[in-house]
Amino acid sequence: MSSRLKLPSDALKLTIDLADIDLEAISSPQYNILGQPRAQSALEFGIAMPNEGYNVFVMGEPGLGRLSMVTSHLNELCRNLPTPSSYAYVDNFDNQREPLAISLPPGLGRQFCNDIEDLIDNLLVTFPAVFESPSYQQKKSAIERSFNQAYNNAIDVVDKKSRSKSIALFRENEGVTFVPIKNNKSLDEDQFAELPQTERDLFHQDVEELEEYLNEALLDLPQWRRTMVEKIKQLDTETIQLAITPLFAAIDEKYRDLADVCGYLSEIKKNLNNTITDYLAPTRSIEPSNNAIKRAALIELYAPNILVDHPHGSGAPVIFEPHPTYQNLFGRIEYLSDQGTLITTYRRICAGSLHKANGGYLILDAEKLLTYPFVWEGIKRALQAGRIEIESPYSDLGINTVTLKPQDIPLKTKIILVGSRDIYYLLEELDSEFNEMFKILADFDNYIPLNQESAQQFAFRMVKHAADTGFKPLTKAAIQRLMEHSCRQSENQHHLSAHINDSLDIISEAQLFVDQTHDDFIDKSHIEQALTAREYRNGRIPQTVLEEMLDGTILIDTEGEAVGKINGLTVIEIGGSSFGAPARITATVYPGSRGIVDIEREAELGQSIHSKGVMILTGYLGHCYAQQFPLAISASIAIEQSYGYIDGDSASLAELCCLISALTRTPIKQSFAVTGSINQYGEVQAIGGVNEKIEGFFRLCQARGLNGDHAVIVPTANKRNLMLKQEVIDAVMKGQFSIYAVSSVDETLELLTGKTIGTIDNDGNYPEHSLNFKAISRLKEISDLAGDDDKEGAL
Repeated sequence: MSSRLKLPSDALKLTIDLADIDLEAISSPQYNILGQPRAQSALEFGIAMPNEGYNVFVMGEPGLGRLSMVTSHLNELCRNLPTPSSYAYVDNFDNQREPLAISLPPGLGRQFCNDIEDLIDNLLVTFPAVFESPSYQQKKSAIERSFNQAYNNAIDVVDKKSRSKSIALFRENEGVTFVPIKNNKSLDEDQFAELPQTERDLFHQDVEELEEYLNEALLDLPQWRRTMVEKIKQLDTETIQLAITPLFAAIDEKYRDLADVCGYLSEIKKNLNNTITDYLAPTRSIEPSNNAIKRAALIELYAPNILVDHPHGSGAPVIFEPHPTYQNLFGRIEYLSDQGTLITTYRRICAGSLHKANGGYLILDAEKLLTYPFVWEGIKRALQAGRIEIESPYSDLGINTVTLKPQDIPLKTKIILVGSRDIYYLLEELDSEFNEMFKILADFDNYIPLNQESAQQFAFRMVKHAADTGFKPLTKAAIQRLMEHSCRQSENQHHLSAHINDSLDIISEAQLFVDQTHDDFIDKSHIEQALTAREYRNGRIPQTVLEEMLDGTILIDTEGEAVGKINGLTVIEIGGSSFGAPARITATVYPGSRGIVDIEREAELGQSIHSKGVMILTGYLGHCYAQQFPLAISASIAIEQSYGYIDGDSASLAELCCLISALTRTPIKQSFAVTGSINQYGEVQAIGGVNEKIEGFFRLCQARGLNGDHAVIVPTANKRNLMLKQEVIDAVMKGQFSIYAVSSVDETLELLTGKTIGTIDNDGNYPEHSLNFKAISRLKEISDLAGDDDKEGAL
């Protein structure tokens, strides 16, 4: 039977044939997501679905290349979609605290900004030259003459009356003074002081009367002045409007079909009256000689703040935000310090990723998104309201840090969340709104079925990566080795691993060896070097464990026979690496009815699945051996020299064989190692980590010297999972090492003991001298002993 169960060398590893793949032909574009048809279909459906709430959650474990594949796929799908509108913020002249948002066709944002800047340049050329024209000066002089004439007429009337009283009226700037006259000459202060007191008193009395008369005459002077100012202002307005009309003609015509732009241009025209008067009128400018300062001031007042401006025909945007803070997503308002005071304007409003992705797709890492405060609630609020609101996330806490309230922008984008399964199910459980907004689940598998199409796509992906990163070209042998490694990662001869990024990393590591040897291609040997170097880097602990086995610190026998001892196989995972190591399992059996004691469980080192595997042993013993008498047994099972937690049921086959060996006092070959799970009927079930387990025992046997008797027993169900290293396969080919695949406990026991196991007959009996007969006899003996003890106790 052993020859029937022994696996040939060609069954220990998948041999991949790339004869039908042309590396030159696969350079044509392929945009399917490698080996993920279900996820790709969900993604395409989510993109095509126009209804609200059909955002997408891309679910899968890290390392599957979810982000890069989704981004590439979206970029290609969105290339032919409509390009969304551009948006800009402009000043709200009625309320500067609430800037207005204007919508522009794609590609016109920057152009509109340039047109406004050209308009400002034309204004600087036009003004203040317009105010220096003869026509303007004549009209302004006429208004001023009218005012001066009214003023002079009023003064003349007062002057006549003052002369009748021998008093002269003098005008100095806008002031009026009265001076006494004697002998047709005005008197100075000294001469006035020499006059008799009566004359001086009379003069003061007359001056008081004249001042009252002057006040009455000039009572309407403020009104005259206001009228003059209003007329000059009206003249300035008419002059400005007349001058700017031709300047706006071209831009008005260009944007006449855009309501938002036309409305803003109309507001600029109204506001320019005050701005030109304040900045560009002669003798009124803050810096009359510096046009650069004037231009900067006008740009701050009128130039639009282009938030997003997608080039025409660029398709729908696909944006990935690697750092999804609140400000990075929703935008922010920046401040300037002016003499210690923080100030801001509409031109300090900065776009967020939602603005950039508006009309397209925004890709976010779900774990990072949930890390930052306020972001998740903000995303939900924006999706529900369909608007992007720039605000401080701390405003709800009473901390107001924003002085502007920009107008909201309509939001029409799909969010693509990329996250693990844990995060998806956590959100689904804890947030009742999650399923309403993320109705599409794109579930990435952990493996890719290996067929002609997936092999072609895998090869294309590897070749493209090498070309994109500037590496040397890959040979077919190198791609074949990468596929073999990928199948080993997936632990399946019929599946590639979906962790494509690991294969890409191997190419990068292999390129280092290519650079050292100055080869023209990345060949299989370079891939092998990269894998060997990686194993060596992570191999300190496996080497330490092996050395402890070789020097006898860890007791593992690989020769001879022993009762109640067997070599089990374990996988140890530390950090990002895992390796296999044999472990001694021992069992003892003695009279009593305590049952099978799992020492690991009693010591609280055995986890639940391992404890379950040990409990199944009792079910197997009862089913196979204790049908005609009660099962009474006391036994202890332990995995020796284990000092940490143990989980998994892959040792249950070895534990059962060890238990039966102890029960029947039948020795087990120590040159064998066993792995496998069993059910209560003795059927051997598949386990994980089969390659690492085989190689762990092989390394020990190889170090002690292979003699042809060393072997590993694995479940038949694991044959498809075998992707062993070439050194193991070579040893099998030479007959130095063997691998057996079993499907039942009986097959395993026969290999381990070399004894006849025995098949039950119609009467429920096993042949004499068979191992099963010994087991039943021993159990019946223990049962009888237990029964006698019970009777004595009753007496």
